Amino acid sequence: MSDTERKTDFSTADRLRRRTEMNASLFWLLLSANRWVIVIALALVVFGSFMLFGVLKPVLLRSVMETSDMVETVFSGLVGAIITSTTLVVSINQLVLSQEIGSLGTQRSRMDTTMDFYHNTDEMFGEITPASPAVFLRRLIETSEERAHALRDAVADSSNSELKSEVDLYVEDLEGNAQTAYDELEGSDFGSFDVISPALDFNYARKMYDIRRLGDKFGDELTNAQRTAVREMLEAVTMFGPVREYIKVLYIQWSLVKLSRAILYASIPALIVAGGMVVFVDQGTFTGAILGFDTMLWVVSAAFALSVTPFLVFTAYVLRLATIAKQTLTVGPLILS
Repeated sequence: MSDTERKTDFSTADRLRRRTEMNASLFWLLLSANRWVIVIALALVVFGSFMLFGVLKPVLLRSVMETSDMVETVFSGLVGAIITSTTLVVSINQLVLSQEIGSLGTQRSRMDTTMDFYHNTDEMFGEITPASPAVFLRRLIETSEERAHALRDAVADSSNSELKSEVDLYVEDLEGNAQTAYDELEGSDFGSFDVISPALDFNYARKMYDIRRLGDKFGDELTNAQRTAVREMLEAVTMFGPVREYIKVLYIQWSLVKLSRAILYASIPALIVAGGMVVFVDQGTFTGAILGFDTMLWVVSAAFALSVTPFLVFTAYVLRLATIAKQTLTVGPLILS
């Protein structure tokens, strides 16, 4: 096997986006962009589309309102939809709360399971496991890097040049992936996507597969010390999996709470606007023109964009959560992208 082929076997992109076939701009839009910026952008698209339809329509909107109740019907439907969206919020909150409701025995079992895992990470770190999610992730990656260096040192005196070369490539790839994660974790706080992003970028599944493959390929030639180094390397990257999933689940619950609150905030002005359009606005309420366009067209377009804001908020948040879920469907050395 040539050096190029070996490097191809071990080299992986340091960021999740580069490991997927998704367009870079679309990936940024789905995951990294501020959710409220997405909501505003979608609202502007809705507003602009309504204005465009109004301009292209051969009959003026005001004339249509004089002969039919189309606008009133549309906003009456929106009033019902907005009220229904509050039911959706209740359902979302129930989803989050259902994870927290349980008997004392259930809560004790959850605590025991959590503490057992923390005892394992305490032993691996040689110190108390950090309480901050960002620091915890960083410490796991640092431990993986430290054990990768220990593995490289363990095989340094080996007479098998292929073993040393492949371990070097493995360590080099892990170091690059780790450095990217460190840069992203710097100054990040839980509740923002900044903590989840490096957890997704660190390709622990590939690291697990590669170290298991190395252990299997050279197993008969390894000394006891080298086998121990391989086993400890595998333990470090394996630990990253459940921690990433746990932090991801906490982030999703956190985001669902933020989503439900955001929908409620958006529903109140949306309900007022939609209700006001039904009760108080007719073809003679707004007269004249603004920038050459009928004032009524401006009003109806803006009112519709504001009235659908709760749905736009829902769309913006769910796009991110669905993308995260898609990219983290498995735990372990199964590579989906």
